[in-house]
Amino acid sequence: MATQQLKTIAANAIDNKDRELFEIGQYLHRNPELMFKEFKAHDVLSNFLEKQGFQVDRGHVLPTAFRAIFCRGKGPKVCVICEYDALPEIGHACGHNLIAEAGIATAIGVKAAMESSHSDLGQIVVYGTPAEEGGGGKITMIQQGCFDDIDVSMMVHPCTYDAGYANVIAIIMLTVTYHGKNAHASAYPWEGINALDAAVQAYVNISTLRQQCKPTWRVHGVITNGGTKPNIIPDKCVLQYQIRAPNDAEIQELKTKCINCFQSAATATGCSVDIVSHDFAGDYYVPLLNNLHMVEMYEKYATSLGVTFASLEEQKKYPTASTDMGNVSRAVPSIQPYYTIGSRGVNHTPEFTEASGSEYGHRQTIIAAKSMAMTCLDVMTDPDLLTKIKSEFRASCQ
Repeated sequence: MATQQLKTIAANAIDNKDRELFEIGQYLHRNPELMFKEFKAHDVLSNFLEKQGFQVDRGHVLPTAFRAIFCRGKGPKVCVICEYDALPEIGHACGHNLIAEAGIATAIGVKAAMESSHSDLGQIVVYGTPAEEGGGGKITMIQQGCFDDIDVSMMVHPCTYDAGYANVIAIIMLTVTYHGKNAHASAYPWEGINALDAAVQAYVNISTLRQQCKPTWRVHGVITNGGTKPNIIPDKCVLQYQIRAPNDAEIQELKTKCINCFQSAATATGCSVDIVSHDFAGDYYVPLLNNLHMVEMYEKYATSLGVTFASLEEQKKYPTASTDMGNVSRAVPSIQPYYTIGSRGVNHTPEFTEASGSEYGHRQTIIAAKSMAMTCLDVMTDPDLLTKIKSEFRASCQ
């Protein structure tokens, strides 16, 4: 059977499950769960895939992760990734309910094509990956060998624009704790050592550093503990910072500069300081290596469905973010295209939460899923393409 016929079958299979897919996305939207606590999402997605004929391993490596497989003879192992954790207070403000919907939609489309093919096409693997929002679930899954037998992986992400190329940079998270000495702020201020002064000075130091920061660097933080009462000089203050840069060398350089800012604030105020780097299973979120062969395939099919894309050079100038999908891209050839859902606000806002539960957001998710399904089928039916994808991957990892 011609590859184009298989793609038509995949798209039709996705359309046939349209309402059921919409309801799953809505269920996840109504029931947001924080990282590593996505039990409802795990169950509803696993139940759906089992019902569709996938072999599902629930609680795979992590309690709220899963692996679902459909196999049809020998061939490539193509992985589609679902995310489904939400954010505190504002729910699915990053649209992970739609990422999950897109993942399972892609899977049923590819499965339908595999069942209709007269040739062995290999395996479609669906990974449910918890805790992208600060828990690094994919990193643990990489370390446990989940991607060792995978040939390529992909997922999509809702956004405010369309892009096949994901401008994903590295991130390191730091907690900075200043220790001072309590005293009565009016009667005996000279007896105190003000930890809040240290925290404020650190914040100012970072703001001063920005003049020397490269345009691609990002540093942002908040004071999470600034004392208890105005008349008590604080003996402890805590800041949380996120540091981002486009590559491994630059993020380490920026981290060093930030640590100097934090330590100098301690020296200036007489406080001591603890600086803790929060890793994810011993690692941090690294920049995503976009496989350009896969990007090209995805954009070709999304374009055929009415999506328009800027040039690659323009896409590389788009806003940046960070994700543990970057770590997956160091293990296997990967892409994470972005697609718009018509939000009036950017990601991580209440407006984006609203859009991630909209009918329009669902419609755009179906287009993204079909584009992924067609890309999967290209990989499964074209050995030369897979060879090129892997050659590019090896070169990009050097």
